[in-house]
Amino acid sequence: MKAYEALAEAFVKEGTSDVFGMMGDANMHWMNALARRGVRLYEVRHEGSGLGMADGWARTAGRPGVVTATSGPGTAQLATSMIVANRARTPLVAFCGETASGDESAVQYLDQRRFAAAIECGFVHLTRPDQAEEAVQRAFYLAWTESRPVMLSAPIDVQQGEVEDPDDEYVPSTALLDRPRLLPDPARIAAACAIVRESKRVVIVAGRGARKAGAGAELLALQERTGALLATTLQAKNWLCDRTEYHVGLAGLFGSKVATELLQEADCVIAVGASLNSYTIEHGYLFPEARYLQIDVAPHLVMGNGSAADCYLQADATAAVRELNRALAEQSVRIEGFHTDAVRQRLEEPLREPAAYVDEPGRIDPRRAIRILDTELPGELGLVLGSGHQVDFGTMLFQRSRQVLSNYGMFGAIGQAPLLALGQIVADGGRPAFVVEGDASFLMHLSEFETACRYGIPLLVVVMNDEGLGAEYHKSAAKGLDPELALIPTPELGPVAKALGGGGATVRTPAELTAALGEFVRAPRPTVIDVRITREVLSVPYRRLMYGEDV
Repeated sequence: MKAYEALAEAFVKEGTSDVFGMMGDANMHWMNALARRGVRLYEVRHEGSGLGMADGWARTAGRPGVVTATSGPGTAQLATSMIVANRARTPLVAFCGETASGDESAVQYLDQRRFAAAIECGFVHLTRPDQAEEAVQRAFYLAWTESRPVMLSAPIDVQQGEVEDPDDEYVPSTALLDRPRLLPDPARIAAACAIVRESKRVVIVAGRGARKAGAGAELLALQERTGALLATTLQAKNWLCDRTEYHVGLAGLFGSKVATELLQEADCVIAVGASLNSYTIEHGYLFPEARYLQIDVAPHLVMGNGSAADCYLQADATAAVRELNRALAEQSVRIEGFHTDAVRQRLEEPLREPAAYVDEPGRIDPRRAIRILDTELPGELGLVLGSGHQVDFGTMLFQRSRQVLSNYGMFGAIGQAPLLALGQIVADGGRPAFVVEGDASFLMHLSEFETACRYGIPLLVVVMNDEGLGAEYHKSAAKGLDPELALIPTPELGPVAKALGGGGATVRTPAELTAALGEFVRAPRPTVIDVRITREVLSVPYRRLMYGEDV
């Protein structure tokens, strides 16, 4: 067989079911071989978009996503999305065609090894046809073990080489993984137990790692024993909020005023699967009197205040919290802490409605828009949040328990969220989801809405449209610059979405928004709702950062 067939066969045996990307001379034979083997191919309009979709697919499926690009310019288009995926620690394999070996005069020649290093991904080079299986196995193994993207670069002449039928059965990378739960050091458990025993006001901060490890039951037991408030990082937003009365929401910059006031009383912070970055602990200002106990699988972490935790446990989240619970029970530790009627009553108060919504003709107050979205869209619809000023409203105000995927802080690249959402839906078997994005962000990859329509992917894109670069508009005003330079007129996106083959509406009143959402819920299909929002409302995080307002 040809090497490209051996490559395709190995990808299938690695469990590849969906591939996102764009066809070119240097990957077309491989893609055809995959299609013959039943793999679903999603042809996109831009290679970087395909990688963004593979990123969302991997974050949802919990295993490496696959993207493909042809040689040279096709591979170069992956740059931004590749860095985003690396910063998100997403396992991916990018099958990249390459010009013929040694032909540096080829029009599409690119030193793909050096390029891969620059865009923060691993690199596996196929140099001989008989290395096809080994190269695929290594690429997936690195993606799994290093939890990051890996480029498999395959020269077109090597792909065309002949390969003998293998004598042995292919061994997938998963068979090489031996990753038992990392158990905590008993001495560290004893030290952690001592810190908790001496504490009176405990806060548990749960992050993506705790959620991924399935540590929910153990965390709730620890919370009950220690009288702790349960807070989450942005990557675990709303997790377990329907399982406890003492859930305080997000910790840090995006937390409510009530959350901030309560968390400042903590004398012990137990972080589980959370890096405690500067956003989460406000550079240390959020927990001024607390000692830190941190549980993570990483060898060690430096927190957002530049310090190390008082007690660090390198361990699996579930195993470590279970052992901590056991040690506390043996010592009969039970703390009332925050579990009082007074605290519960404060937490039962919903996030306060503004004294009055901004009433601007033809534009909706973004806070009101988010409230309507959270009320009208069922909890089973997953949510993807992008980045930029408009996303701050949703980050703070979405309260319904639902699966949330946030791309905030992952390289700060706008435009990625709709791509992640498309991949998420594919990985989730076609279950509808929605994304909240800004107008500049959405228009950056508008062509991929046509991809959603072509494949019938039931994605709802809610565009919070202030007809400008919202973050730059408000930052310019705060810095004494001309905010008008950040304004970009936007066409009505509802009709554009319809022209591309989906559903769409441009809404300017709460009633119109409610009606448009109802139409999607009744019959999910690729849909864009262009929500015209006022620029007169500054988000709470921006008010805190720019004007020092405690809100």
